[in-house]
Amino acid sequence: MTPGADLRGSRGKRSWQTGAALLFLLALPALADDAPPPWSERAVRSHIDFSTLGGALTAQQLDALVAAGRALFTARFTTEDGAGRPMATQAIIATKRKRPVDAAFRRTAGLDANACSSCHREPEVGGAGDFTANVFVSEGFESADFIDLDPQFSNERNTNHLFGAGLIELLAREMTADLRRERDTAVAEARRSGKPVTVALASKGVDFGSITVRPDGIVDPSGIEGIDPDLTVRPFGQKGVFTSLRQFTINALNAHHGIEADERFGARWTGTADFDEDGHGEELTPGDVSALVAFQATLPSPIETVPADPAWRTAAARGAEVFDTFGCAACHRPTLPLDSLAFADPAPFDTAGTLRTVEVQEAATYDLGLLAWAKTLPRNDQGQILVPIYGDLKRHVIADDEVNQLANELLSQRFVERDTFITAELWGVASTAPYGHRGDITTLDAVIRAHGGEGRTARDAYVAAADADRSALVAYLKTLAIDP
Repeated sequence: MTPGADLRGSRGKRSWQTGAALLFLLALPALADDAPPPWSERAVRSHIDFSTLGGALTAQQLDALVAAGRALFTARFTTEDGAGRPMATQAIIATKRKRPVDAAFRRTAGLDANACSSCHREPEVGGAGDFTANVFVSEGFESADFIDLDPQFSNERNTNHLFGAGLIELLAREMTADLRRERDTAVAEARRSGKPVTVALASKGVDFGSITVRPDGIVDPSGIEGIDPDLTVRPFGQKGVFTSLRQFTINALNAHHGIEADERFGARWTGTADFDEDGHGEELTPGDVSALVAFQATLPSPIETVPADPAWRTAAARGAEVFDTFGCAACHRPTLPLDSLAFADPAPFDTAGTLRTVEVQEAATYDLGLLAWAKTLPRNDQGQILVPIYGDLKRHVIADDEVNQLANELLSQRFVERDTFITAELWGVASTAPYGHRGDITTLDAVIRAHGGEGRTARDAYVAAADADRSALVAYLKTLAIDP
């Protein structure tokens, strides 16, 4: 089918009523014009048919999809859209309630926001959140309701920014492919030789430990470090437990808004179009989710700014040096190399409940290289894009017996230990205070001092350094900003 050919209006809908959405109409004309009146309390006025998105999108079609995604990201969902889940829980697997909720909105188990942009807002839409935007997640997004803020019931999390998220997902995809290729090569060699084979796991300069493969093909995963035994790099969530923007988006829509994506909560998986029994089926189509993914995936990467103040420039230059000297770059790697800017949706490594490549005739593919901000990214002498991520997409133990402020959660998530978190990417850190997983640390100095575990060596070097060098490091980190 032709990419961007039409829309599906399942409840009599029409185009988005914003200037950006006019571009969307040019590429994706509506099928019907029996729209609700302008004063309707629906936030979602049109649904996108995913089958119209297959193949390579043109720049105009990508702009249209991103405009639609931004409109959804900022939409304040109402009960007319299907907001609320009276007979479903916040769990990431479709789970029924035994009885209806007594209050639709709760800061703990949700609903806890009217729009995605309610929390992802600083310094602009798609950004981070203040402490007031914290969310409460229980183990694996447990199905039980909880109304107590005590940490024995939930983990309180601050809102991360989404700028550069498309680059992060592309890096994770390439790293996963590398690690699985190394595993498959080891399996083949062990079977050929009839002897155990141990192979180091590494991608883009990041060490993920090792595996040992027996001659019968059984893999011993005990040497793996920082990722799951299936060797999937999961770059999203503060624990590094979500594979893709698509999976993250579907989870968040249900947990925070009670908006249930048809690809997980629809009739195929649950046997009903209205799983949460709120009177609305097909609350968001796969095409709608793709629009949300496109908006997030195309958010520009944060940048390293050049201060106007000469003293700041001098301090930042010194800070870049001590960043390496202290050992910060061991985990907060300034750049990771990326081979391709082609973003395919759905993603190649998602599992059941999130739309997969095997479930569509053709994935929607767009080239992030078409975007103006992407053209400014540096390349190495092999032609790879150098993504200025200041991270490694790997989980690390971040606390010990003496320095344990960042081990402030009591519940594990997806079998990840309480003291283990994925390295926080530092790009944009100047624009996204407060810090820490709970958002309860107000300064960069304090969050550096809170590093224990695998971050202890760098932390101790920082603490022992001269005041001028510590100040210089903060000056440098304050140049890593989201450019509005």
